[in-house]
Amino acid sequence: MEKWRRFLRFDPLPKLVASPNEALSYCARLELLEEKLPVDPIWQSEPVTRILRKQQEDGAWRYRGGKTNIRSRQNYNQLETLRVLGQLVEKYHMTTEHPAIATAAEFLFGFQTEDGDIRGIYGNQYSPNYTAAIMELLIKAGYAGDRRMRMGFEWLLSIRQTDGGWAIPIRTVNMGLKEMLARPTAIMPDRAKPFSHCITGVVLRAFAAHPRYARTREASAAGELLLSRFFKPDVYPDRQAADFWTKFSYPFWFTDILSSLDALSLLGFPADDRRIEEAIRWLAARQQVDGTWSVPLLRTADKDLRLWVGLAICRALWGFGDE
Repeated sequence: MEKWRRFLRFDPLPKLVASPNEALSYCARLELLEEKLPVDPIWQSEPVTRILRKQQEDGAWRYRGGKTNIRSRQNYNQLETLRVLGQLVEKYHMTTEHPAIATAAEFLFGFQTEDGDIRGIYGNQYSPNYTAAIMELLIKAGYAGDRRMRMGFEWLLSIRQTDGGWAIPIRTVNMGLKEMLARPTAIMPDRAKPFSHCITGVVLRAFAAHPRYARTREASAAGELLLSRFFKPDVYPDRQAADFWTKFSYPFWFTDILSSLDALSLLGFPADDRRIEEAIRWLAARQQVDGTWSVPLLRTADKDLRLWVGLAICRALWGFGDE
């Protein structure tokens, strides 16, 4: 028994490794069993080929639908490209070595401002959460050493609240969506207002993914703030209810207990922290006899989402397992 499996009642590996989903089985073997596996069969698989056929010449994936009074077609495509890139990077371990990922990365970097943030999904307004979500995936795809990534981290550090966490700036000044979208210039946050755990959790995923920024004092301090809000309501109206902590998606999108544990393990937080122990116990109590988990799921179009979430739980526990 590997050390990480001490947290669980039942062995989750048989279901994951034996999954008929080739990518899921591949990730379980690669990430949990640490097998040395070639990427070519996965990158050339039918699901990846199907996704890549829909990529546009500029590197984007087209968002279907949308309202032009909310955001432009390009900014909708930025949102869709983030979503698709999450699938390719997290489920298929695709990197900049594949030209499709390099082209998508350049499309997303095209929205980076001179300040360092990636703008557009919130119109002209700052978005620490979407900036960090894009950065996280690009780091995992091989851009950790890119100067544009350094610009992004410098901006994220500059936009923090006084307490050391992050919030959507327009929420700190009590501004609604319509008023926000009508503003031609970005609004600075009221830094005296408290952090949002929903936003801070997303931002920390970018720090956790980076080999240098994961070890900064700022990341550690923000991790402490995130831990202080486990299972509690957010300060701001976006995904405010406490039960959002226990609703999961994969690839990660929002902040929940699982995405937070994954980031905190990479940031070096210990498994014996009582708040981390509580979260691990919550997950362990919901494991079923066959090794899978019975937990609320979001974004449920993927028929294998329950197994992907199970893999993510194992990976987070694996990060705590060497202690």
